[in-house]
Amino acid sequence: MTTDVPQEILDALTDVDMPRLPTEPGRSDVVRLAGVEAPIYRAGCVVVGSGAAGLRAAVELKRRGDDVVIISQSAWGGTSACSGSDKQTLHTANTTDQGDNYKAMARAIRSGGAMDEDTAYVEAVGSSRMMASLQFLGLPLPQDPLGGTLRYQTDHDEVGRATSCGPRTSRLMVKVLAEEAIRLGVPFYNQTTAVKILTEGAGGDRHVVGIVAMRASDRREENPLGLALFFSGVIVLAAGGPGELYRDSVYPNGCFGSLGLALDAGVELVNLTESQFGIGTRREGFPWNLSGTYVQAIPHIYSVDAEGAEHHFLAEYYRSTQELASNIFRKGYQWPFHATRMLDFGSSLVDLAIFRETAAGRRVFMDFNRNPLPGDLSFSLERLDEDVRLYLGKAGADQDMPIDRLKHMNPLAIELYRRSKIDIAEEPLEFAVNNQHMNGGIMVDTWGRSSLGGCYAVGEAAGTHGVTRPGGAALNAGQVFGTRAAEHISASGRAKRSAADDIADIAEAGIADLLAVLRTESPHTVKSIRSQVQARMSEKAGILCDQESVSGALLEARKLNAEIRDNGVAYGRAAEAVRGVQWWHMALASEAVLSALDFFIRNGGGSRGARAICDAEGESLPLARSGPLQDYRFQKEREAHRKEQIVVRLDGNEIRLSTRANRTFDESARSFFERDWPAWLTGRIYDLGIDE
Repeated sequence: MTTDVPQEILDALTDVDMPRLPTEPGRSDVVRLAGVEAPIYRAGCVVVGSGAAGLRAAVELKRRGDDVVIISQSAWGGTSACSGSDKQTLHTANTTDQGDNYKAMARAIRSGGAMDEDTAYVEAVGSSRMMASLQFLGLPLPQDPLGGTLRYQTDHDEVGRATSCGPRTSRLMVKVLAEEAIRLGVPFYNQTTAVKILTEGAGGDRHVVGIVAMRASDRREENPLGLALFFSGVIVLAAGGPGELYRDSVYPNGCFGSLGLALDAGVELVNLTESQFGIGTRREGFPWNLSGTYVQAIPHIYSVDAEGAEHHFLAEYYRSTQELASNIFRKGYQWPFHATRMLDFGSSLVDLAIFRETAAGRRVFMDFNRNPLPGDLSFSLERLDEDVRLYLGKAGADQDMPIDRLKHMNPLAIELYRRSKIDIAEEPLEFAVNNQHMNGGIMVDTWGRSSLGGCYAVGEAAGTHGVTRPGGAALNAGQVFGTRAAEHISASGRAKRSAADDIADIAEAGIADLLAVLRTESPHTVKSIRSQVQARMSEKAGILCDQESVSGALLEARKLNAEIRDNGVAYGRAAEAVRGVQWWHMALASEAVLSALDFFIRNGGGSRGARAICDAEGESLPLARSGPLQDYRFQKEREAHRKEQIVVRLDGNEIRLSTRANRTFDESARSFFERDWPAWLTGRIYDLGIDE
């Protein structure tokens, strides 16, 4: 490898060993409910999920003296620990080029629309603190000789606020936060899956009293499914996004998130129409985003048909080799698909072309040992668009072949695949357009509070993002809101000691509801639900959709959930019961997403962010070298839709939909120390509620 980076540094930034989990604390007692002898665990607060956001919440709670435990389906197995890209991004205030201009940063974060303005400011102003605290814990962010943090430009980032430890940035974040949580003595319950939220009260007065979980270690003859009760008046949902919702996905396997769990509890969700899609390697191999230097090295992209013949298909879309190569490069910092970038021969025309190739049954590859083949003139680093040529010049990436340019700019990107027994220096890399991130989620206020009392949401579980966001803003948001939620919980005093209330009746009803879903016999198996949900979402709710297809998919999703209510979900051995509940939750989440998308389109919703809303009468028409792409004519986004969000709630068996205006932020407001200090001293700053 042509690099002077020592092997031990490559090892440290690609093979990140996670800490060993501490011994679990014991149960408090056992209770017999609904014919099951279930153990009881008590805590002041239960954090669901052991990724970077959940760990931040737990660390901050423990530091403040609160009684907190973490329950995790698989510690160190979620998206934070197992996902990434060439140099996975943390988006923070830029302290060198632009200064800590938090209002400008907030405007950039919310620029895509459908995002609360106050939330964007919270994320911006909290970013410096989050970066500094992570560095204090040992996160190895790169610096210049004078101590400044190195920066670069990422997607939807106008000034270059991104920084990175390399491809494993979020895993390194998990590592340092986990080490701190263990040092502080936070109890971990691993192989523990939250399956039902327990609540009491009615209407707007409902609040959390606990969680039903399933644990392999608690399986007994008198408790064959390993049901366990966690009694707590406060929970933080931090289990990530619904990675299993799509077949074509770059999420690690087994990422179910907590949207279905929240829906079942009647928690309000928001912005479920908004996701991120982009190019990446498939889940069957090594799922990874192909952004940044992977495409900035400008590899050759081609497809292979069933007979093995190569198709250099991008030349059919772009008018010249220069235009083709420059737009491959731009996928580095314009990685997510965006409908408007299909126009004017932009970078998302690459995504559309790849999508069409895979839909036609062809496999698509990226070859780092070939430059793009000619559309007209041969490829040359001197014949590139000015922004591309200048970037590569500043990077010193003037090598002849893509693999050598990649080695020069980012040797870690090559090393990462090599660790997974994929040598991109020797063989082409197969990839596709995949679902990557849910921008919507549980509706929260500026402290992370949901519509259910005592229930907070942080990380990808929280619907804090709008239509678009700068790359790496999600990692920052998880850290900011993990801290904010912890501060609010601690100020309330509700998590200072373990819950002591007797909620046996509520727990028994919850267990009974759960057991009613799980059946030894049902036409609906884990496999059949997975097949239906994933195919429907990938084929009808991906980057291209239309009103008829979405409406039809919604009817099918409703039918599936009605049949699950009537017939339950079948399982064989006890371990399958957990997956049965999770796929029921995915079926609920699928109906919720499709309901929101159908509502959006029926109300004139146009193309933006995640999706192009195709319509034969649409105003926008993508062009290719071969001519107009009539099948992909799409509707433009309406300005009014940028100012509001779609709220989704499960009411009994019905999905209820409404809209609410984005919360605003007054940029002209000024704080004054002596006037505002008492609100901090007395805790009045924590009294803000959800602005309906």
